[in-house]
Amino acid sequence: MAPSLRRVAALEALRLRLLAGGGALDRPVRWVAVSELEDPTPFLEGDELVLTTGMRLTSDDAKLYVSRLVTRGAAGLGFGVGLTHEEVPAGFVRAAEEAGLPLVEVPRATPFIAVGKAVSDLLAAERYEEIRGAFAAQGRLTRAALQPEGMDAVVDRLAREIGGWVLLLDEAGNIRHAAGEPGGKKDGAAELAAKRAAALAPEVARLRAAGAPSSLALAAPDEHVVVQPLGRRGSFAVGSARPFSAIGHTIINAAASLLTLGLEQGSGPKEGGRRVRAAVLRLLLAGEVQGATETVAELGAELPSGPLIVLACDTPDPDALVACLPCFTAPYGEITIALAPAAEAEDLIALAAARGRVGASNPASDPKDLSTAIDQAEQALVTANPVARFAELAGQGLLSLVDPEAARAFAAALLAPLHAYGSRADLVSSLHAYLASNGHWDAAAQRLGVHRHTLRYRMRRVGELLGRDLDDPATRAELWIALTFNPGG
Repeated sequence: MAPSLRRVAALEALRLRLLAGGGALDRPVRWVAVSELEDPTPFLEGDELVLTTGMRLTSDDAKLYVSRLVTRGAAGLGFGVGLTHEEVPAGFVRAAEEAGLPLVEVPRATPFIAVGKAVSDLLAAERYEEIRGAFAAQGRLTRAALQPEGMDAVVDRLAREIGGWVLLLDEAGNIRHAAGEPGGKKDGAAELAAKRAAALAPEVARLRAAGAPSSLALAAPDEHVVVQPLGRRGSFAVGSARPFSAIGHTIINAAASLLTLGLEQGSGPKEGGRRVRAAVLRLLLAGEVQGATETVAELGAELPSGPLIVLACDTPDPDALVACLPCFTAPYGEITIALAPAAEAEDLIALAAARGRVGASNPASDPKDLSTAIDQAEQALVTANPVARFAELAGQGLLSLVDPEAARAFAAALLAPLHAYGSRADLVSSLHAYLASNGHWDAAAQRLGVHRHTLRYRMRRVGELLGRDLDDPATRAELWIALTFNPGG
């Protein structure tokens, strides 16, 4: 939600002075627009705080200027003084008061850019709080899914989170569970839910006919509805009197995942456990340590305390890996992440290595470092080694990170024109000597026992055959790697 003009005007650092329109200060400010045009409205979208020094304006322009801003939906007008005008023209104060448009005086000492930065900071803070709220809501939904009521608890929780109503429908469009009525209505709730389900039946049928995991958004003057399928076993509808924000859709999607899980329980409880652990990992990465800890406690487990090491595990049987590791694990894309207490890391690495390849991070002592530790573990995992530790990568040299088979294939393809050039195998040895001598002609020619002009001719021929510039450091690096893996063809 955007900050109100009241909040912006109250910032002491800006030293803004309200001159008119005090009754409309609760309007949201979604941006700051600076303009010296006589009519800036073609460049506005609405809810902007418009700033001007009145360079082209006089009191005679006030009424028309203000009415245009009101029609366009501007949040307010900031008039800078001390440049074109020593004070805000009285005509603008009267016009703004009559139109109910907030008008603030911006002193000479306050740059317009300072107002823009302040609003931008407030917008960023509001966005951060919304995201925190979304993650907190996801945590509450996840904990609801762990209750004995299962899907019904998730539906009830979602209705409270969005301040609206929710219908959980089976594959035939019949109501499994309904929750949420504005004002806490109870009488006739079942009848109203049935009417809503009947009205949505054609839309639900369209979703099922589409055969894709899409969703529908419907809008009426006093109600906004989202309908989503839940795998092959049903769908659900969510309604609210207000349009759903991006954060609201995030919360709905989180509930959809949990409800799909509940409906697909017949496919195995292991999948349910994986999704809950994945949700816990998302909470940890978002910094919601308390919510993650409480959710894991509901599962009868606990997160490691103190320094930990992240293991990125690539295994053909994730379920077997999870069963053998006595620590918290969670799916993470195509791999499995394990949070290993640092004191037990080596034992857990050995257990994980028996099931596949493992990449281990450096120790992380703070949950805030978890994202970095996961990145380190993933980087270690991409090596060709069965077990790779991030701390050891630098000491092993860059070529240790290369798959030998892929490198040999690359080298053979790159050097093929040299090996195919008649019987002149001396091109390969000359190239090797040239690169080993860091491009110094005399040293390379002496190593080969040839005249430097002969070597220059050979290197020109190498460049022509390969279509590469041997003076390019990147080309030299590629050729050196190729010769390392394919020295003789």
